[in-house]
Amino acid sequence: MTMIFGIPIQAFLGQLLVGLINGSFYAMLSLGLAVIFGLLRVINFAHGAQYMFGAFVGYLLLTYLGIGYWPALILAPLVVGIFGMVVERLALSKLYSIDPLYGLLFTFGLAQVIEGIFRYYYGVSGQPYSAPVQLGGGVNLGFMFLPVYRGWVVVASLIVCLGTWILIEKTRLGSYLRAATENPTLVQAFGVNVPLLLTLTYGLGSALAGFAGILAAPVYQVSPLMGSDLIIVVFAVVVVGGMGSILGAIVTGYMLGLAEGLTKVFYPEASNLVVFVIMAVVLLVRPAGLFGRDA
Repeated sequence: MTMIFGIPIQAFLGQLLVGLINGSFYAMLSLGLAVIFGLLRVINFAHGAQYMFGAFVGYLLLTYLGIGYWPALILAPLVVGIFGMVVERLALSKLYSIDPLYGLLFTFGLAQVIEGIFRYYYGVSGQPYSAPVQLGGGVNLGFMFLPVYRGWVVVASLIVCLGTWILIEKTRLGSYLRAATENPTLVQAFGVNVPLLLTLTYGLGSALAGFAGILAAPVYQVSPLMGSDLIIVVFAVVVVGGMGSILGAIVTGYMLGLAEGLTKVFYPEASNLVVFVIMAVVLLVRPAGLFGRDA
């Protein structure tokens, strides 16, 4: 049997795949957080609840309306994004001019409300959500068996992350968004609707969380606790990448997912701590994060 560092190659590559899948979700969720913080300067503690909300939208569409996975992959982010825009317009927009702590407290409270509603109706047990037939089964790569849906998760995550980075960094709309955060008065003077841009930005970040949620539903059971179980790790990913850095969120998400997977191979007891150990080391060496800009 082929060995890598004294470990069977199947076990090594299997954990690497698990790390890559977890990294895909870390990247998408931290990307949404980075978009919202980078452009709105809001620490969105409701992001985990929005991720859970996206998974439940898919589950409810299937259970009560018979709408399957593929339409839900579009509808779930849309519903969560619209919900986010309503929240931003009615409440969050009133907090921009005061201490950012109030935005954090508001989103933390919002997360508790959303999670509490779903816990009241569904308890804490997970609800099953099946992968579509087209993505069932697996592919024998010779050295390991790759489930097709897991491969789809990685591909879809890469496409969404790259598309979002291009939108923010390489398009005119993205340049308007970045300019609106630096000097909203000047951008408004050029006829750009800055409040609408900010609303769309929060909606985009929320939609990314919703997309990650529906993508995760067939991998993990749909549960009211799925967001709260993940959000602390995702915040650590954002800090390591650099608060507000779009590229940092993407790269660090995959990198820390792989680091977590490899730790499960060599030292399983530390797999739940490795992300936070890396965060502590990075902050000691580079307080702004790997891709952050020094103040």
